[in-house]
Amino acid sequence: MSDVPVCPRHPDRESWVRCQRCERPTCPECQRPAAVGVQCVDCVAEGNRGVRAPRTSFGGVLRRGDTVVTKVLIGTCLVVFGAQQLAPDLVLRWLPLINDDARLYSNAFSAATWWQPLTSGFLHGGLLHLLFNTYALWVTGQYLEPLLGRLRFTALYVVSVLGGAVGGLLLPGTAGSTLVGASGGIFGLFAALFVVNRQLGRRTGQIAALIAINFFIGVFVAGISWQAHLGGMVTGALVATAMARGRRGRPALQWGWTAAVALAVLALLAYAALRWTL
Repeated sequence: MSDVPVCPRHPDRESWVRCQRCERPTCPECQRPAAVGVQCVDCVAEGNRGVRAPRTSFGGVLRRGDTVVTKVLIGTCLVVFGAQQLAPDLVLRWLPLINDDARLYSNAFSAATWWQPLTSGFLHGGLLHLLFNTYALWVTGQYLEPLLGRLRFTALYVVSVLGGAVGGLLLPGTAGSTLVGASGGIFGLFAALFVVNRQLGRRTGQIAALIAINFFIGVFVAGISWQAHLGGMVTGALVATAMARGRRGRPALQWGWTAAVALAVLALLAYAALRWTL
């Protein structure tokens, strides 16, 4: 019987170095530097179990790497836009959110088409519309997603898109319009930029100017739903305020207020569905 020590994970390798914690042999591939000597990967993993994951300043899990949610949202917009070009009749039948007082459209918003307030946020009226919204989503996402964390950023964007749909359905001057585009979500992110920077004590003047310019463009240029912009902006500001007030160490407060905003938005959407159905 051989007395040559071998690595438990790689029995074919001689391992004369031992883990400082469990004293088992460990090969170079399984060694991890420690304060004194080395530890094996199993002991390092066991030691990390009780360590809390680092958090962002607003309570999100701090992760290394790319802004995954931002890229997924942009990718979804691109895929849906491609589907619009390949099968426009099918896509435009089921995805857009149509607000029509006279109910001239077969897919006018109702409880039967409950998904449209969300799916309409991934449709776009043309290439320029798509490019502007995805660029704005990219820029704001690079800043907000690392600060808020992936889950909070996702909640902010989705609830803002729904808030934009509320504005497009219930505010004056929207009868007969077709609501498409991520603009409600984008304006929610714009508002969140303002709230977050204000909470962090950073400058907000440029962000306020950006919001004002883009909002008034929507008011004075035909074919742009300022109502959806306003709905998304107000919703995004409320969600961001909930997240900023709770901040790190108070996740229950953050999610409680965020859920309250989301429920209010859903209640308004339910009212809109009844309004256009009855």
